[in-house]
Amino acid sequence: LLLDGARLRLVHPWTPRLYYCGDRRARAQAEALLHGIRTPTATRLTARRDLLRGEIEVVEVAVADPMAFSRVVARLAGICGLVFYNCDIALAQMYLYEHRLFPLGRCEVETTPQGTIRRIAPLECPWEREYTAPPLGVLRLRCDGDPANPNHGRRAALHVAVDGEASTLTGDTPADLLEALDRWIRRYDPDVILTEWGDSFLFPRLRRLAAACGRPLALNRDGGTGMRTRRPRSYVTYGQIVYTAGGSYLRGRWHLDAANSFAYEEAELPGLLELARLSRIPVQHMARTSVGTAITSMQLDQAYQDGILIPWRKSRPEAFKSGSDLLLTDRGGLTYTPLIGAFEQVGELDFAAMYPAMMNRFNISQETVNCACCREVPDARVPGVPHHLCQRRRGLTPRVLERVLERRAYYKARRAATAGAERHLYDMRQTALKWIGVVSFGYQGYKNARFGQIEAHECTTALGREMLLRAKDVAESQGYTMLHALVDSVWLTRPGATRADYEALAQAIVRATDLPIAVEGVYRWIAFVPSRTHPLVGVPNRYFGVFEDGTEKVRGIELRRGDTPSIVAAMQRRMLDVLFEAGTLAEARARFPALEALLAEQIVRLRQHEVRAEELVIRTVLSQDPREYERGIPQAVAAHQLVHAGVTLHPGEMIEYIITNAAAKIPAERAAAYARLPSDWCYDVDRYTLMLRRAVDTLLAPFRAATAQSRILAPAEPRTGEALS
Repeated sequence: LLLDGARLRLVHPWTPRLYYCGDRRARAQAEALLHGIRTPTATRLTARRDLLRGEIEVVEVAVADPMAFSRVVARLAGICGLVFYNCDIALAQMYLYEHRLFPLGRCEVETTPQGTIRRIAPLECPWEREYTAPPLGVLRLRCDGDPANPNHGRRAALHVAVDGEASTLTGDTPADLLEALDRWIRRYDPDVILTEWGDSFLFPRLRRLAAACGRPLALNRDGGTGMRTRRPRSYVTYGQIVYTAGGSYLRGRWHLDAANSFAYEEAELPGLLELARLSRIPVQHMARTSVGTAITSMQLDQAYQDGILIPWRKSRPEAFKSGSDLLLTDRGGLTYTPLIGAFEQVGELDFAAMYPAMMNRFNISQETVNCACCREVPDARVPGVPHHLCQRRRGLTPRVLERVLERRAYYKARRAATAGAERHLYDMRQTALKWIGVVSFGYQGYKNARFGQIEAHECTTALGREMLLRAKDVAESQGYTMLHALVDSVWLTRPGATRADYEALAQAIVRATDLPIAVEGVYRWIAFVPSRTHPLVGVPNRYFGVFEDGTEKVRGIELRRGDTPSIVAAMQRRMLDVLFEAGTLAEARARFPALEALLAEQIVRLRQHEVRAEELVIRTVLSQDPREYERGIPQAVAAHQLVHAGVTLHPGEMIEYIITNAAAKIPAERAAAYARLPSDWCYDVDRYTLMLRRAVDTLLAPFRAATAQSRILAPAEPRTGEALS
């Protein structure tokens, strides 16, 4: 993309390289194999640095044809006794690492008249905070109407839009439809085709239509190349099964599927481009991969620039631990069970990006945990676990996180100082970086993380527990009562405490922990919701409240759940609006009759059958293959209906259904798939009424608990704990 807006297709001859080491016999076998294959390769003996072992002697293998690189690796992998490095990095990323390039980065290029790159060099660094993305033409493509998953049966016309101009594409034949779409693409020549359900529905069907009609569709800018695709898959992460749709990748322009991109969903195009720049991952791939892959790529890039070899497989297994050791070390973050009830003038203090900040502050990385050089240094010990951290050399992971944390702090400051579109830009960028911080800690314990280590994960959680306990001690020494604590946040109260008092407390905690903590706000009132099954026990992540400035905070209740029907969520939203107008708990209780009226209104609508189908839809993720369900639960019934209609479903995929008769003896009558809703459909009035009543009870239960609670427990004595300087 030239500065004048012209688009060029250039080719850069490039030779990727891998490394291996091993005993003399294995190396001789590898040398013989490389001489015997057709792909030209060049080898040389050299020295490179291993992150854990230091400088080692390795054989460098340069593969002349990048497309044959994976085949060469596969052949070499069959030789026993070899250890491989830099051999399974995505070639596009390896190219960008090696040339220090990144998506949408300005660069200087010297080419031949035939379009071959002789030399290419970056003109900027991906870590520059202020940059302007080039203007990109975006063509939007989706099914008209309801945004429900069209793979489950809904059919609609194709809607296209560019620069405020929109149209619904029609035609008497499939060929007419393809010609209409082709005209839009040729007319605007977009850089980005942004779709909804493009990976799993639109592009596969457009390709099939084009093949059936015998006419090409100009989705690629490179007319002579095909479309690269990726198969869908289901996998388990953090105890949950997740489904990702396949991918349809264009050449010469980008295809982004808003329904198949976590990064785009959370941070839109500015956040997606921010992640692609920093991770040096091509934009189409970044849109379809996890944020964890982005932080891993940042680490790989840092290692590449430092001349550190990147291991093929994780080479440092978890050390043996006894059962008692596991009980001591494998405990996760600290969570207090909240005092149930509603409280006034509560201050919330949040550690800023606590876990990544600790990894940066305390130098937590694979190579710094239990290092040989600091084993006897008292200040290096981690409180509560039998580990220590290096104090002599800076770790790879903290070096990456330090820049991420500083960059996000800058964007948050710019967001506060700007307005309108500029504020939105900074907000999306900092949101993308927020997720980098969230996953950076978890990836330390991921079994396949290149530079991860479970002991690093344990050090982080141990320090998190220690810092939260220090914060508790400081607060209680000043007369505050801790109502709740959740990993990196604390909720405190003290009679008569003002915003200034909470700010002073935050500064005292900073001095005690050496970690940034800020006052999130002071609540007019906040309510901690009890468990429905155990009414005397609070639920850590279920609460709602309103700050002094009118900002609200709602977590974990029906309104925030993805499986709540919109009739329930909308009613609870209106009820919260009524409650949040109250400045005190007494005023909030005075509004209870208004809540009862809102409930009665929705029950009347249900009983008079005035509710639309979309208001009743329940969205649930399939925990297994539909054929494996044995009980007639609603999601299983709906899944079976879709399968019988010819729909292919995968574990981890979301389905939508309406409860028709929850008590029916015949399982098939209990629910109906929303995408295949029959014309004579009905719904279970009693079941949806129960959902409405439960949503109201969620809001009222804390107030009942507050009335029954006679007093708040007095502050405990400060705890004397270990310290890590």
